[in-house]
Amino acid sequence: MSYFSELAFQYIDGEWRPGTGSWDIVDFNPYNGEKLASITAASADEIDQAYRAAERAQPAWGATNPYTRRLVLERALRIVEDREEELTEAIVAEVGGTLLKAAFELHLAKEFLREAIQLALRPEGRILPSPGDGKENRLYRVPVGVVGVISPFNFPFLLSLKSVAPALALGNAVVLKPHQNTPICGGGLVAKVLEDAGLPPGLLNVVVTDIAEIGDALIEHPVPKVISFTGSDRVGRHVATVAASHFKRTILELGGNSALVVLDDADLDYAVDAAVFSRFVHQGQVCMAANRVLVDRKVEREFTEKFVAKVRSLTVGDPGDPATHIGPLINEGQAEAVTSLVDQTIAEGATALVHGRAQGALVGPTVLTGVAEDSAVLRQEIFGPVVLLIPFDGDDEAVRITNATPYGLSGGVHTGDIERGVRFGQRIETGMFHVNDGTVHDEPIVPFGGEKRSGLGRLNGESMVEAFTTTKWISIQHGRTQFPF
Repeated sequence: MSYFSELAFQYIDGEWRPGTGSWDIVDFNPYNGEKLASITAASADEIDQAYRAAERAQPAWGATNPYTRRLVLERALRIVEDREEELTEAIVAEVGGTLLKAAFELHLAKEFLREAIQLALRPEGRILPSPGDGKENRLYRVPVGVVGVISPFNFPFLLSLKSVAPALALGNAVVLKPHQNTPICGGGLVAKVLEDAGLPPGLLNVVVTDIAEIGDALIEHPVPKVISFTGSDRVGRHVATVAASHFKRTILELGGNSALVVLDDADLDYAVDAAVFSRFVHQGQVCMAANRVLVDRKVEREFTEKFVAKVRSLTVGDPGDPATHIGPLINEGQAEAVTSLVDQTIAEGATALVHGRAQGALVGPTVLTGVAEDSAVLRQEIFGPVVLLIPFDGDDEAVRITNATPYGLSGGVHTGDIERGVRFGQRIETGMFHVNDGTVHDEPIVPFGGEKRSGLGRLNGESMVEAFTTTKWISIQHGRTQFPF
């Protein structure tokens, strides 16, 4: 595929060029092990070059009429629409995403581009009253300047664009570091789309590298004022610590341990469909995925029978096959980690109602029940096709179990009484919660983010303005101020 040879470079100041780091990042197809690309890592010097290019390009871009800025994003949207088939092939090859997952990712990418087009016109100033006679207070919304974006491997094209496009729309320049497992979908393709859309050089720079090569240079560098990071809470804690020590703002979209709760009056067939999708979409490699499915004991037996039957019907295999529901995990190391976690949980006394086996990076779905209440697996994120079935007695116990996690990103409840579901959701310590639906949702104008270890700040809609602009107060004294001395 030409993308993997054409874009296997760093993209700095409008130029595609090789890195000068000490090692190569090799990009593999997680399903068949095919080598897709090899990219020499960017060095710390190239991080500096990228940020300096962004710093030079941003002032003119920030002063550009927002109606002009949005034209670039309109063209980018048309390019994504025109190249959807090629982009789908890239996502399937590099990410191991099924065709359904690739379609879902590209649909959302287009929606977020449409919202970014509108964001260009969203910032508004204000005039505020003053206690001083003749004083006028003007409050301006201005770009922060340069934004550093660090994106993950699971939805790389979408989650890179999700920060990059709004930041550019609002007048900023960006340095993007995609995950080393998805350097093309998360980096090169984003740059190519925007380059072809006419984005001036220097406003978006893509550096493919790793902390082993650059240390904390991407976060510590003096140019960026905001760091937008999507990934694990462990790495997010480090990003936040380093950024805070350099007086930088962070937007952190981190992991989750969501629960989908089935109350005693739920439509069980519908709840089964929602739970299976919420856990197994993209092999469970989704921060909003329902790691835990909680079921009221009054309906536990019937729900479990239906749920297990549907899980057994899922097809595991080639992500390019339209019949495949579950493709490979991102690499064999992740597959081994998930398998080890399942084995450990079974050794602790859990029962596998369905026990998926690993073959390379492919891992079949696993359904575990009888998990000990003190098991560590209940309180961690499982980035793979493994679900924990947990019974409960009544709403109060369900709330307690749902909240018994250090995470708080998403969640859901199924019930025949919508207001009962809303009351239940209000008691859950999470940033997002869904009644009679799945746990995996993202919409361009609705604030997205979590509580506890699931992150800091929000993205989407007006939250993007908060994330990527700052306020400036300019006062005007009409007449003369009487100074006391």
